[in-house]
Amino acid sequence: MNSLRLVWGMSAAVWLIVIVMACVWWGWPATGVAVLFGLLPDVALIGAFAEQGRMKPSRVRLYNTLHTMTIPIALVVVGVAVFILTGAYESGFWPIALAGLAWFVHVAADRALGFGLRDADGAIIPVG
Repeated sequence: MNSLRLVWGMSAAVWLIVIVMACVWWGWPATGVAVLFGLLPDVALIGAFAEQGRMKPSRVRLYNTLHTMTIPIALVVVGVAVFILTGAYESGFWPIALAGLAWFVHVAADRALGFGLRDADGAIIPVG
């Protein structure tokens, strides 16, 4: 395993622990948000395979959009700001930050397992 994949894996593990702690703290609603947004990026895979290991070129853009770090990091930043501004641990609105964090963990775990973005022809671009 190369060092880049190891860093992705460590990041996914650390943030997964934070998600589990948040789910324990906020209960079933947090668990629902974490599961939903943890699985969301793979919506792009439904009916997307042309052959084993290769996506239909028409679905590559959606897959790559859902598997970049831009959206989850933006959700985490906005979500943390909203959480703090609405009262933090006392009464803060946490779902946005938790959704971004779950999405981030999904993508980081994919990278740790060697699944990068997709090439225009639908093939996986390996990580590292």
